[in-house]
Amino acid sequence: MSIEIRNVSKQFGDFQALRDINLHIDSGELIALLGPSGCGKTTLLRIIAGLESADQGSILFSGEDTTDVHVRERKVGFVFQHYALFRHMTVFENVAFGLRVKSRAQRPSEAQIKAKVHELLSLVQLDWLADRYPSQLSGGQRQRIALARALAVEPKVLLLDEPFGALDAKVRKELRRWLRRLHDELHVTSIFVTHDQEEALEVADRVVLMNKGQVEQAGTPQQVWDQPASPFVYGFLGDVNLFHGRAHEGLLHLEGVSIVTPEHAAAQDAQAYAYVRPHDLEVERWQPGATGIVAKLERAIVVGPIARLELQPEDAQVPSGHDPLIEAQIPAERFRELAFKEGERLVLSPRKARVFLK
Repeated sequence: MSIEIRNVSKQFGDFQALRDINLHIDSGELIALLGPSGCGKTTLLRIIAGLESADQGSILFSGEDTTDVHVRERKVGFVFQHYALFRHMTVFENVAFGLRVKSRAQRPSEAQIKAKVHELLSLVQLDWLADRYPSQLSGGQRQRIALARALAVEPKVLLLDEPFGALDAKVRKELRRWLRRLHDELHVTSIFVTHDQEEALEVADRVVLMNKGQVEQAGTPQQVWDQPASPFVYGFLGDVNLFHGRAHEGLLHLEGVSIVTPEHAAAQDAQAYAYVRPHDLEVERWQPGATGIVAKLERAIVVGPIARLELQPEDAQVPSGHDPLIEAQIPAERFRELAFKEGERLVLSPRKARVFLK
């Protein structure tokens, strides 16, 4: 089922939660709504579900306006952060619940319910837990049961709100892979809300980045990572260093280094800033006459194959509210080879940068 969100806005008192949102989701697509707390992603999910109504705009399911259709009639499955399983019911009863509460005309027979529940428990690889109670399960198992329960009613749309938010990092990673495989098997149109960029980039077909009630960018994980549409997107997706300088006729001039910026060829001594990922910084030992950003190595953290370097620039012109520290990443092998010492002067050169004019 495809979903069309047209000109949706929502206000809570003085707070504008959503501002004129337009979005198309293809049938069978897995979409991540990504952004910081308060950006409007959960409000948008609840409006799609019918749990919340928009102040203006409309929601279409496969071309049909469902804006005023009751949540029960939308054929939507939900999975929330805190499982919301019934504690007094077994795993089997939890999954069967949605089927049992259907109207008599639509309710399957007891034999059909039993077969369906066991099929779903096999799908989430927990068939052996049918007689247990939620309190006897781990967090990851409870979340998989919650997903099986949501799928029991054969939803046209699956909505997940921070589905792995309450789980530890290792379990989250396992469930992310598992959700992606499950989606590839079922092809249910799915939308999940997260503030974890790694989760969104790893699982989703498309990522919709939201900020202050608006869509900043929508695209494949590769597109939003490689071609961020705004400073917000660049800053939100992974670690990044921010440098301030001036752009003039296709060149950005920073302290000690110039970066070619053909996209700003028309700029005339304009204030600008450059975003550089830590792994896009070339790091060398400082020598007299070296060109680049001179910085003192404050701290080196070597974990596995990567050495993370925290550096204090010597001539930093840092606006208030910004951390002057620069972070660079180099292979651990190269770090050991060069034998950098904390307190030493190094010189940095950006290999790649994304420049925005102020």
